[in-house]
Amino acid sequence: MVTLQNSTLEKSIKVERVIGALKGTTPGPTTIFVGGIHGNEPAGVFALHNVLENLKKKDIPVKGNIYAIAGNLWALEHGRRFQKEDLNRLWSRDKVQNLRNGAIQHPKNQDVKEQIDIYITCKEILDNNNGPFYFFDLHTTSSETMPFITVNDNLLNRKFTSQYPIPIVLGIEEYLEGPLLSYVNELGYVAFGFEGGQHDDISSIENHMAFVYLSLVFAGCIIKEDIDFDHQFGILAKYAISTNSFFEIFDHFKLKSNDTFSMHPGFINFQTIRKGQELAVYNNTEISAPHNGRIFMPLYQHQGSDGFFIIRSIPLFFLKLSALLRRIHLDQFLTYFPGVNWQTKKKQALVVNRKLAFFFTKDFFHLLGYRSKEIDKNHLIMKNRETVTRKKDYKDTLWWKKK
Repeated sequence: MVTLQNSTLEKSIKVERVIGALKGTTPGPTTIFVGGIHGNEPAGVFALHNVLENLKKKDIPVKGNIYAIAGNLWALEHGRRFQKEDLNRLWSRDKVQNLRNGAIQHPKNQDVKEQIDIYITCKEILDNNNGPFYFFDLHTTSSETMPFITVNDNLLNRKFTSQYPIPIVLGIEEYLEGPLLSYVNELGYVAFGFEGGQHDDISSIENHMAFVYLSLVFAGCIIKEDIDFDHQFGILAKYAISTNSFFEIFDHFKLKSNDTFSMHPGFINFQTIRKGQELAVYNNTEISAPHNGRIFMPLYQHQGSDGFFIIRSIPLFFLKLSALLRRIHLDQFLTYFPGVNWQTKKKQALVVNRKLAFFFTKDFFHLLGYRSKEIDKNHLIMKNRETVTRKKDYKDTLWWKKK
């Protein structure tokens, strides 16, 4: 158990791995919220604690199950992002397989100890509860920002997240190695991240609480009549920036452990930038924007390996086109072209020879639900997020039935 303090709220709370759990008296979904996987982001933990206390205090009926999990307890207690390794970069397929096999007998640092405990906790929840399952990963950012959602791009996630009145950013999994949500999405469940604001902004807790309430309503754990739904919806709706709120990442400034990096002050998340605009100093060299676009998650903290991302709006036409192409399984015909082969007989990933299949761009594969990982300078592995989704688990939900 650790004690977290918020000086602005003049409040402290004591939390364990499971912040709280509510079991309904009637069948329903199982919702799993994770807060504070980065220790310098406690807003989600405070919000989860507050929401569960409010639900219990008001005796609001719950369908199914609600679980709130604390992430990196050691880092939360020390106010640091992590001890030695970023806990949100430890969930690659190989590392998760080691967890399944019990191969990690002597964790090399506190972050791996935390990972093992989180894995065991989540596995117990999945093994002992009924679906459909929903995972929500709660974060804040070092830069000033409006709330937004980050999504591994599959149609299941797209449809569920379209219920929220805030920007949705697709494709971050292509640029990050080993985030928790990529592991959960490999299991096929609805799973995505919510960024509630800047680390120390008091509104971040309010934004997180609104998100949690809306998520419980959208998933079917509680009904909107039992909370002030319009008020909670309005807290997030004031941040809407356009009628089409889907964006995609198309550039990333990656950092190594020994790099020096300093963003120029004043950049706000989603701020429009122009090609050639000076953004940061990297190893004593000025860095300028390589494209027009919007700055996304600029780094204003000491720990972190992502300097910044650049995003662009996705036209509604391409969102609809990609949904159509995925439903008709156009990707099944790609291996008739030179340089494109299935990685295995399961047909969950393609190996693309960029010299032979130069006519296929990354954007084309994105339309079909694929995201790339580079093997070497000539080959890409393109993984299809649609093949593992458990659409059948959600076919009877109200949000899935909506047109």
